[in-house]
Amino acid sequence: MAHLPNLPNQDRLRVLAADSTSMSTQLLVEALARNAQFQVIEGPSSESEILPLVKLERPNVALICSKLGENSQAAFDLVRHIRAEQPGTRVVILLDNSEPAAVVEAFRAGAHGIFCRTQPLRLLAKCIECVHSGQVWANSNELHFLLEALAQPNQANFTNLADSPLSAREADVVRCVAEGLTNREIARRLKLTEHTVKNYLFRIFDKLGVSSRVEVVLYALNGEARTIAHQNNRKSQSAARRSAAAVPVTVSKTTP
Repeated sequence: MAHLPNLPNQDRLRVLAADSTSMSTQLLVEALARNAQFQVIEGPSSESEILPLVKLERPNVALICSKLGENSQAAFDLVRHIRAEQPGTRVVILLDNSEPAAVVEAFRAGAHGIFCRTQPLRLLAKCIECVHSGQVWANSNELHFLLEALAQPNQANFTNLADSPLSAREADVVRCVAEGLTNREIARRLKLTEHTVKNYLFRIFDKLGVSSRVEVVLYALNGEARTIAHQNNRKSQSAARRSAAAVPVTVSKTTP
């Protein structure tokens, strides 16, 4: 575990880092530990050992490589287990390349963000901070992959909306958001005013416990609601209002 003596541990964001090899994990830990606000936990490179450590250390954010062991699905299965057994930990998947299949599978598994090694290292801290604050981290290309997946009949799963807390009209709005429609386009399709669409979005964010349009897209993609903590209710409501008012689908920016 990397410690910085000038800051008390309780004031730092606890980050568990697990890369594909011990050496790469150590390098990743050292890079993150240069940020004074992080308390970094060095994770093992074996998926079977990571979950027990996550449950023991209870990190705020777990940064996990998509390639753990010989099983290409191991990292994604691990994310599912973390979401089920340690829901307070948000997960960022570290990808070698932003391949569409890997991006979609990462979010299906329940990742809150993805970070590609082709991005500047200085953005990794920002990614971790954004995910910890309740945002979803993905660039515009990666979000496009999600929208394409939703456009495929065998991929788009809206059956969960029937059992969701949403009204029929709110479910219609969710479907439109998942298609990438703007508020104006949603209003035109559903024969509503833009103001009414925004009000529907406020209620949808509140009922699903999300704070951005990206998470609404992920709700439709995953077939389940993403659980967002409500202890920062005022902050979440403010974020929801800003996101609902935005015309395009909101996505965490990966450029300064």
